[in-house]
Amino acid sequence: MSRSFAFRVLATDGAARRGEIAMPRGTVRTPAFMPVGTAGTVKAMYLDQVRDVGSDIILGNTYHLMLRPGAERVARLGGLHEFARWPGPILTDSGGFQVMSLAQLRKLSEKGVVFQSHIDGARHEMSPERSIEIQDLLDSDIQMQLDECVALPAKDKDIEKAMELSLRWAERCKTAFGDQPGKAMFGIVQGGDKPVMRERSATALAAMDLKGYAVGGLAVGEPQAVMLDMLDVTTPLLPAEKPRYLMGVGTPDDILKSVARGIDMFDCVMPTRAGRHGLAYTRRGKVNLRNARHADDPRPLDEESDCPAARDYSRAYLHHLVKSKEALGAMLLTWNNLAYYQRLMQDIRDAIAAGRFEARAAEMSEGWARGDLPPL
Repeated sequence: MSRSFAFRVLATDGAARRGEIAMPRGTVRTPAFMPVGTAGTVKAMYLDQVRDVGSDIILGNTYHLMLRPGAERVARLGGLHEFARWPGPILTDSGGFQVMSLAQLRKLSEKGVVFQSHIDGARHEMSPERSIEIQDLLDSDIQMQLDECVALPAKDKDIEKAMELSLRWAERCKTAFGDQPGKAMFGIVQGGDKPVMRERSATALAAMDLKGYAVGGLAVGEPQAVMLDMLDVTTPLLPAEKPRYLMGVGTPDDILKSVARGIDMFDCVMPTRAGRHGLAYTRRGKVNLRNARHADDPRPLDEESDCPAARDYSRAYLHHLVKSKEALGAMLLTWNNLAYYQRLMQDIRDAIAAGRFEARAAEMSEGWARGDLPPL
């Protein structure tokens, strides 16, 4: 087990990369999907299950954890790993996105952002330094810089202002983070849907010589084609020897197309949120268990899956649980979805190693396009 933070590329296939990130708490196989554990839990899952389906790393949310139960309390209780009983690596976001999207009466300045909690209206301040301090208290392994993320579409002047502020905050976060052996701080490329601004942001961040880089401000309402265009501009400018993380993405198709453009890490609430709302991801595409067509169907979601939730329970039973709003329905479908996402990532890693990523991606896409089994 590594005592330092280290990334290495093990194989390439076009721009797609298979690699690994070594950290004291474990090794992350890339391309990697990080289940979102917003408040110290991956919703509707035991963390032992999250590990068993193949997850090497999970994500925690600085904004939510600072509000409840409080970063200082988590630190007194041994840090987020001990608190949540997750021994592997944890990445924490900076809290910036949630401040912009959830908080009430927020006020942004060069210093940081002052906001009111969406929970109780209490006033809080979040500066780049405070964001890193909170992430230190949580004892996360990968920490993100505080940035300003604008929703698209947006005016050029607003995109540029947010991008430039994010660069200045990245410098302050780097100073606040200092030298922490075995841990890393990632910078975040901003610039909206403007190629020239993405280029400026990526070039400036690369010059800071950080341990990793994220692409932020995408999957925020723009078409997939715009996201991919921005990746085409951005990833070639990021250091090839550092990991690249596309924040908040996404669908299986988003992941395939982003891996093809050199992305190594992903996170998204989609598989867990979908599971809580009756939607299953499978190799045949999405299956809506709310649909009455499943009410008398004794077949499983996927008879070839190695996940018991997909293989051992009938569609009729899953439909019944969803329609009855039983907690077990959300648990089983979330289990299925996270297992599917981790199988997807393993298939991608294997395909890159074998030099057949493009062919395997085409096979997956064809399976989704064919769709689910016909009704009995």
